[in-house]
Amino acid sequence: MSLIIQSELPDSSISHFVHSFWMLENNTGKAIPSTVLPNGMVDLVVSKVNAEHWEIIVRGIDTEPSQVNIENGTKMFSIGLKLLAVEYLLGDSVKDVLNEGRTLSDSFWQFDNKDLDSLKNFCKKAAQKIKAVATGKMDDRKMKLFDLIYAAQGSITVKELSEKVFWSSRQINRYFNEQFGISLKTYCNVLRVGESFRHISEGKLFPEQNFTDQNHFIKEVKRYTGVTPKVLSKNKNARFVNITAIKNFPS
Repeated sequence: MSLIIQSELPDSSISHFVHSFWMLENNTGKAIPSTVLPNGMVDLVVSKVNAEHWEIIVRGIDTEPSQVNIENGTKMFSIGLKLLAVEYLLGDSVKDVLNEGRTLSDSFWQFDNKDLDSLKNFCKKAAQKIKAVATGKMDDRKMKLFDLIYAAQGSITVKELSEKVFWSSRQINRYFNEQFGISLKTYCNVLRVGESFRHISEGKLFPEQNFTDQNHFIKEVKRYTGVTPKVLSKNKNARFVNITAIKNFPS
């Protein structure tokens, strides 16, 4: 009996839409209390508990830690989507599911039992669907905006982004609020903290991102996760799902 958490990174053909894939399976014989941390992604989750049917949900951006109870018999697959995917893959705003989830149709992307047999099969089917859905012309300005945000790992100002993509700060913030339910500045803060999780998982407790100093780093991590970097790095009892998943990323 065990808790299995596996992770995969996308290939370059879909990396502008996908941050990562992961799978969780609880066969420990008991429910496991866990914490899901904000990481700047929108999650598409396919899950079931014991023999019940698969449920598909889309979870909007998290701005605070979420306490979850992973029931025994849970099997879950997740796609960590970058924000460009919201408009061009999901085709709908996620502003109404900030820190929440919305159930999608069982037929969404038509996952079958074979696709949900392993993380490898899930990634293969998801990649096929993403490539099939993402056939339309994308807005060059939005693509550049997100390329800059992710390249800077959130450590970039709204003013700088506005100047580089020739899009006013007011219009960018309107787009962010209408699509994602938060301002661009808030999103960059969440993403910057989320990007620090890899370093924290490796025991690096000093800021690798563009934080003012150590105190600012600790304050921001605690603001969005509820705990200090030191507590995150220890990840006692694999409490923090994100940290466990990151440790399982292929090197």
